[in-house]
Amino acid sequence: MNIGKLLTKSARTFPENLAIAYGSRELTYAEFNARANRLANGLRGLGVQQGDNVAVLMYNCPEMLESMFACFKAGCGTIPINFRLHPREFAFIINHSEAKVVIISPEFNEVLVDIRDDIPQVSYIVSEAEAQESFLDYDAVLSAESDRFEDADIAPDDVAWLFYTSGTTGQPKGAMLTHRNLLAMTMNFYADMCPGFGPNDVALHAAPLSHGSGCYAIPTIGKAAANVILDTKSFEPEQVLKTIEARRVTTMFAAPTMIKLLIDNPAVDLYDHSSLKSLNYGGAPMLVEDLMEAMAKLGPCLVQLYGQAESPMTITYLSHDDHVLNGDPAQMKRLASAGIPRTDVEVKIVDTDDNELPLGEMGEIVTRSDLVMRGYWRDPEATAETLRNGWLHTGDMGYIDESGYLFLMDRSKDLIISGGENIYPREIEEVIVQHPAVREVAVIGVPDPVWGESITAVVSLVAEKEVTETELIDFCTEHIARYKRPKSIDFVEELPKNNYGKILKRELRDKYWRGKTSQVI
Repeated sequence: MNIGKLLTKSARTFPENLAIAYGSRELTYAEFNARANRLANGLRGLGVQQGDNVAVLMYNCPEMLESMFACFKAGCGTIPINFRLHPREFAFIINHSEAKVVIISPEFNEVLVDIRDDIPQVSYIVSEAEAQESFLDYDAVLSAESDRFEDADIAPDDVAWLFYTSGTTGQPKGAMLTHRNLLAMTMNFYADMCPGFGPNDVALHAAPLSHGSGCYAIPTIGKAAANVILDTKSFEPEQVLKTIEARRVTTMFAAPTMIKLLIDNPAVDLYDHSSLKSLNYGGAPMLVEDLMEAMAKLGPCLVQLYGQAESPMTITYLSHDDHVLNGDPAQMKRLASAGIPRTDVEVKIVDTDDNELPLGEMGEIVTRSDLVMRGYWRDPEATAETLRNGWLHTGDMGYIDESGYLFLMDRSKDLIISGGENIYPREIEEVIVQHPAVREVAVIGVPDPVWGESITAVVSLVAEKEVTETELIDFCTEHIARYKRPKSIDFVEELPKNNYGKILKRELRDKYWRGKTSQVI
């Protein structure tokens, strides 16, 4: 089924339901569908055919959802680009995806003028009011077209979304997500993340629509629920909390860094967030200490998801029922896990020869389901390396316990091998962050002439608190084996992060490994 039909159905069944709220601006489902249809017709008029690609570079706004669903309806691939990337990265993604048209927010007019000569295959750039003379006006494109559109008859494995990875290991790769993938993700959202989700629910989009929040806009639209989009260009905790209270928000997606900002803000105790039924978090590791604090402050609404661009938002989940503080050691241990496989998703652990490992043994996490991407756009080598024997090889290391819970230890590239011992940085990070002076930590392996690699912890401190290198290493010795304790501590003001809040360990390692032949990235 064309994933765009979710909007068509919701507009027919619940035409007057609130579809999008953006500041004081509101659109019903009938209005949202009409605008998406007009844009789909407009794309056809610009020569965009079924199977072509359209890039979307916008801050979070209604037009971004309109553009995505217009592409779905027209049978085009949509490429939502993270607005926080560098212009060189914009140009790379636009070129690599072979986009015929680029739709942008007016804030990016000058950027697109600057890179225009670098994207020669682009036929048209569509912006909003007061655009550059050479650009087409977004509203003018819509107003010239009919609000009726026959959703394209697509094959289930046609590309719907080119999801470009964050590029932590080099140039971004475009994961080809099909209509089948997105429909499976949608059904899985209803089954696992938000059971009972329906037209009276309200989803808040405080994270970029080019990423996880945009993925979860699809099931929201499929049930004719409301999408509340914040009209801010950065994450502002108090504004989020205020909106949750004012709009009676029932669900939202957040990266762990966003949840940390929410619970550290005094406003968390000032606003009513009791309407939240599912605060879905994922995209990066969340330390158990932070999770316990979030559970105490936000109540029984947390649901963890583990997924990646190649299997959008969906590999395993830690349910509402697993987020409890009852003193049971087994239950407490589960808080450190990534949960159990999602509905209709298979997960197993394999060794370097792709042999399945027994429960409790560490290896690479692999998965297969209808959610797994078709492959990487224009990259057959990376596709063959990642999709083997019908399984998606995640590059993540972990194990499955006797109860079927997945414990995600590290990216395989983050593994530290010191003196022949395999050392998993997250285990050490979980200890260090318990120190009251530590705000954030990343543990990496650095060159060592004797041991191959030694352990360094890069630490940022809580404001106005202090701890010495020796004190922190001694603190580790009290909690973990001596061979796992850091040999050195680097104190920094801030840890480098990508645009989705993931700590850039590659950037941290580069300081030590530049010029070395054995660098692991």
